[in-house]
Amino acid sequence: MGYDIEVDAIGLKCPMPILICKKGLNGIAPNQILKISTTDKNSKKDFEVFCRQTGHELISFEINDNVTSFYIRKV
Repeated sequence: MGYDIEVDAIGLKCPMPILICKKGLNGIAPNQILKISTTDKNSKKDFEVFCRQTGHELISFEINDNVTSFYIRKV
């Protein structure tokens, strides 16, 4: 999947991946896509809640080994 910016939250625990995601989203324009990668086991639930609360669109996610990458469209 294509994306406009990539941020790395590998090795960090909640709430750091969400905070890094927020910072990344603040730096892009609406409709651009951010990819964030994390190893936090609870990240899927965290990003689903974050997107529901903020209105950003969680487009998809993929798991490779123990790294989960999320693709989020900024509203």
